[in-house]
Amino acid sequence: MSFTLHGIPVSGGIAIGRAHLITPVALDVAHYKIDANQVVAEVARFDTAVKGVQDELKTLHTSLASSAPGEIGAFIDLHWMILSDPMLSKEPVRIIGERLCNAEWALVQQMDALVAQFDEIQDEYLRERKHDVTQVVERVLKRMVGAQTLMQSALNKKRSQEAEMIVVAHDLSPADMLVFKEHQFAGFVTDVGGPTSHTAIMARSLALPAILALHHARHMIAEDDWLILDGTAGVLIVAPDAAVLNEYLLKRRGVDLERKKLKRIATAPAATLDGVPIELHANIELPEDAKVALANGATGVGLFRTEFLFMNRKTSPDEEEQFEAYRAVVKAMRGQPVTIRTLDIGADKQIDGESAGANSLNPALGLRAIRYCLAEPQIFLVQLRAILRASHYGKVKILLPMIAHAHEVTQALELVSQAKAQLDIAGRGYDDTVEVGGMIEIPAAALSLGLFVKKLGYLSIGTNDLIQYTLAIDRTDDEVSALYDPLHPAVLYLIAHTIRTGHKAGLPVAVCGEMAGEVAMTRLLLGMGLKQFSMHPAQLLSVKQKILQSSLADCEDAVKRMLRTEEPEKLREQLAALNA
Repeated sequence: MSFTLHGIPVSGGIAIGRAHLITPVALDVAHYKIDANQVVAEVARFDTAVKGVQDELKTLHTSLASSAPGEIGAFIDLHWMILSDPMLSKEPVRIIGERLCNAEWALVQQMDALVAQFDEIQDEYLRERKHDVTQVVERVLKRMVGAQTLMQSALNKKRSQEAEMIVVAHDLSPADMLVFKEHQFAGFVTDVGGPTSHTAIMARSLALPAILALHHARHMIAEDDWLILDGTAGVLIVAPDAAVLNEYLLKRRGVDLERKKLKRIATAPAATLDGVPIELHANIELPEDAKVALANGATGVGLFRTEFLFMNRKTSPDEEEQFEAYRAVVKAMRGQPVTIRTLDIGADKQIDGESAGANSLNPALGLRAIRYCLAEPQIFLVQLRAILRASHYGKVKILLPMIAHAHEVTQALELVSQAKAQLDIAGRGYDDTVEVGGMIEIPAAALSLGLFVKKLGYLSIGTNDLIQYTLAIDRTDDEVSALYDPLHPAVLYLIAHTIRTGHKAGLPVAVCGEMAGEVAMTRLLLGMGLKQFSMHPAQLLSVKQKILQSSLADCEDAVKRMLRTEEPEKLREQLAALNA
């Protein structure tokens, strides 16, 4: 019987093939008591499993093909670091000894405690990192209970079948994702995950159709069921009939042809039909993402999220470690500008991994982003020195997140000057002309730009949080996420007002939120006067194609009418006409 499942589309394209199910390890493991004289043996069993997984991750990393995306190696390294952290490698040992329990149960108890801390985080990207902890724990459990890994499962399949296999799993780790590169699967779906999870990032880097958060797919689909995976629409069709199958075979040919055509414009300059040049930059989370950005025609990095360097560790990275990461990106971009956002983390998550949001009724409105950095000037100074030192190797810009008050910018600029003075004393080289910009993601900032335009060198609109704060909607809350609307008249006004005011003050303005990577929004943003877009590298070519097919003059006329419209349905009709 044919049926359809819907999930979160995270990587576009169409895959058609047979289901290959990956058996998960049950995290609700059995709990049993052990005798005091069995503790040493139980700890040894746990340590052996941890060491085995560490060795496995090292082997996977060293065996990476040169053609593998850089994200894969970085994520494997991250999982090795998580497992090496005493919070996972040593704390279960203490639980075994104190509670006289089996190693599996001790490990899961510690995992639950860590995941609970991540669940308190308001930032979507950071909250998704809990999946990395879970994936690492599952890998260790597989070692202890002898469950089949994705690699072992793949090797049991004939290579002739791989091209038509669609992996169905509860969850997949970055190490498991390596198998996709080696074995050429057609695509994958998982029960959990989100658009900012590492699984989603990896899927986009590998250009594999993928759907996450299907919830019960692993239990509803049988091995070798025929599947149609539409990674653009987030639709999974199980056991399709002949008519539906033929329809999607034609669609897939069209998608494949379109991708080949897009590759031809990777090196072409981005400009509208009336000759207006547009800058297309990339959002990255990892230093290795810079290579992918360049391959997709990015002319710079518009947003380097530095939170990745601070996660899953008890202490923040020192200046040298940060400097090396920032320099790697700057050198990889070969002279193209690199915008580095300062630490966007806060009261809901301390850097040492201990939650500090318990006393806050709403951590999203608490001590986070620039507020946190100004409250912890020594941590901020370390990062600023590292960024400034990286500027010695190429064009670097500093981006301050979540600004709302003039004194925040003033204090931040004073700390930048202090960091420069410290580098002067130490004899370290840096670019003294590094620009400092601000993220406009709070409505108050958008409505009071006069406080900032004289102090900052550029503006970058973070549409994700701007929409969230404007509409008072947590976009990660399923019960209200349908109300998250980029086309709300108030949102459009704030974006257009920011672009117009920034340009009037002579400041460059970029959009680095999800709207920048949505092709349906490209002409809308062009009509508002936007000249710099920043998005995930996988979205660059589709947006560039839309720009090449657009007349700026026509967009401006249409958007003027849209900004005078308040009815949501009429706005959608006008947007559809603009994209026709």
